[in-house]
Amino acid sequence: MSAENTFNKENLDFYLQELAKEYRKLSGKRTKAEIILVGGAAVLTNYGFREMTTDIDAVISASDAMKDAINHVGDRYHLPNGWLNADFITTASYSSELVIHSEYVCTRSNVIEIRTIKGAYLIAMKLVSGRRYKADLSDIIGVLYEHQLAGDPIDFEMVDHAVTELYGSWDKVDDYARAVLEKALESPDLKTLFETQMAEENQAKESVLEIEQKYPELINEDNINDIIEQARAKKLRSL
Repeated sequence: MSAENTFNKENLDFYLQELAKEYRKLSGKRTKAEIILVGGAAVLTNYGFREMTTDIDAVISASDAMKDAINHVGDRYHLPNGWLNADFITTASYSSELVIHSEYVCTRSNVIEIRTIKGAYLIAMKLVSGRRYKADLSDIIGVLYEHQLAGDPIDFEMVDHAVTELYGSWDKVDDYARAVLEKALESPDLKTLFETQMAEENQAKESVLEIEQKYPELINEDNINDIIEQARAKKLRSL
């Protein structure tokens, strides 16, 4: 995706409004739909620490016209295929309980209700996703930091409740992600910790891209953390 086609808080709202208009035109004003924003789109909607995301992950409940509406808006504004997608529901972070714990944001064109996941429930989702080469872990710290600034801190008990509500247990959360959470909850300086975590994620992403370019058949979700650790250890030895 080109830099022009990344999503920020402002153009995300614009594209969703355009989508609502298109959906209403295709399906009529009586056919309602619901979009629950998750992932980076949920971060953009609820917080200010992240500036952009490359696609919009969502749980979508709508008529068949929604697919055409998404494609029409994408074509009109030269957005990539899948700019708004529900692929998230095939990942480990998905839970049918998300609908219950989603929060209302707005209604567009009187046909699409926009909802989102925030707070401890968004942290729970990020813990399960836990990708060290994406923004999952820095997002956890960012959410904690903004809630702290707002005088509405999130503690371990709240996250534990959210994880249990969504996934039944902590079995889907790996040790590294949990360690990042625990360190953040104990940190007196979340702003610096957030910046440090972002730097680590950028380094991890560079390592993954380098291996992917040289050995595209080697890397997969099962070994990606091992590859990141090996690259990190090699870098530390060279210092």
